[in-house]
Amino acid sequence: MKKPSIKAAGLKKPSLPEIKKPSFDGLPGGSRTGRSLLAAVAVLGVVFGIAELRPPADPSTAGTAGGATTAQVERSTLVCPPPHQGLFATTDLTLFDPAAGKAEGGSASLSDVVPTAGAAAKPSAAPSGSPSASPSGSASAKPSAGASAAPAAGARLTLAKPGVPVTGRGAPGDTAPGTVATATGGFAPGFSLSQTTTYLDQARAGLYGLDCAPSGTDFWFAGASTAQGRDDYVNLVNADSAPATVDIRLVGAKGAIDVEAANGITMAPGSSQRVRLKSLLPSAVEPDLAVHVVVRDGRVGAALNVSDEGKGGDWVAASAVPAPVQVLPGLPAELASARLIVAAPADDDADLKIQISGKNGWFTPAGKESLHVKAGMVAALDLGPFNHNEAGAIRLSPSDPAHSTPVIATVRVDRSNNGKADAAWISAAGPVGKRASLADNRGGGATTVYLTATGSGTAKVRLTASAGTGGGTPATKEVDVPAGSTVVVQNLEPAGLNGSYGITAETVSGGPVVAARMLALPQKDIPMFTVQGFRDDHSTVTVPYAQNDPGLVLR
Repeated sequence: MKKPSIKAAGLKKPSLPEIKKPSFDGLPGGSRTGRSLLAAVAVLGVVFGIAELRPPADPSTAGTAGGATTAQVERSTLVCPPPHQGLFATTDLTLFDPAAGKAEGGSASLSDVVPTAGAAAKPSAAPSGSPSASPSGSASAKPSAGASAAPAAGARLTLAKPGVPVTGRGAPGDTAPGTVATATGGFAPGFSLSQTTTYLDQARAGLYGLDCAPSGTDFWFAGASTAQGRDDYVNLVNADSAPATVDIRLVGAKGAIDVEAANGITMAPGSSQRVRLKSLLPSAVEPDLAVHVVVRDGRVGAALNVSDEGKGGDWVAASAVPAPVQVLPGLPAELASARLIVAAPADDDADLKIQISGKNGWFTPAGKESLHVKAGMVAALDLGPFNHNEAGAIRLSPSDPAHSTPVIATVRVDRSNNGKADAAWISAAGPVGKRASLADNRGGGATTVYLTATGSGTAKVRLTASAGTGGGTPATKEVDVPAGSTVVVQNLEPAGLNGSYGITAETVSGGPVVAARMLALPQKDIPMFTVQGFRDDHSTVTVPYAQNDPGLVLR
């Protein structure tokens, strides 16, 4: 196993003074041996001096496990997929940092991922008839010719200072590229990036929201489909400086689906691709799919975009890593219907107990108490309007604690109004942890926060609404969340709000809490909405504690 590097941990490599060769020209009669001894003494003096000038971290901050201590990350990079834009669509990109770190200086900006001269992709391994790299649906898995990891010459957005978000419009047109945002120094801890698209065309009308994430090598998505009316895309962005090779693996109700065209997709540095699922399965109708994105070489950003003609659509975030217990937070109170999609990637069946968190704790929905998922397959369950107009969360856990099988899960939730509808897909999420932020929130009652305590005791959460992009005074509220309950927080916004704002959730005390935010922006009688889970920002990293030992240089 490779040792973690300083760069991977997000720490700056210390800059040490240059050791110069000492000069003895002014020493009369010095012999070669004498000069060698003097040189050794001088070098040792410099080494000891460096050790004293650059002491290790304060022992008082070190943990007990192996003498470890924590340090703030000093670099964070997030990737957004290409927005699905058109004549009737607009996309907002918002940067935010909660301004609670100790580090100073640094910067944060967002740029388009665009081709530059000098970098070319390897030929794609995918055969003819493979997925399209553009929304036109052309049969090619090859990325755009000539691409580079370098962002556009000028940043599209620049964050002026922590604590105050900045927002701007995405590139127009159906060929808009993905974007990459990088924060350094005091801007890196808690850095977040949101992408929100409003569609007004009849076929795809809806609100599509995504909390953009770092590049990675393994992503699970549930809730995809090739059913009639559905048009789903796997979106990939290679924002790194090296090529990437990606496999897209599909799992349906009968198990893994072998699609040769989805294997060995090569991506040049700085390129993006949109892979249409109906291009991969032109003759098969799969109402419920799980998508596993595996990166064999390099790293990519990945997201799933889904739309259901006349019924809405959304971005689907990657599910939490496969685990025996999964929690899906952020179920709105007003639901027309809900459909749960679960995959069991392991070699064993999963027998799951279904529980709903409401204002009074966990309960089991009548007639929807359990779900059986066969090994390596997908199972779905129509829950209907099961929550009795009460906001909540879904918890999946083994029916028999002695027989636990890892699963991934997503729930589709629909809201309707006068015959018009929109849908959102809520993926399983991990606890907030110490802190988590979401960038793009709107005032006037458009933003609702859902907090669910998954532990055995009451938890306390501190919510902070930042200043707005155009002004406003931050507001803070502490919320007690009883065990097993979901607490709804509305109208949390900065005083004198102008523009959009960020929300930060911090676990103050008690057990784990999962959280989500619903953004509701009705348009033309369509109840447009989107739901995103709060993700632990991992703003600190654990590093080993080292103690001064001058004798080391003599050993």
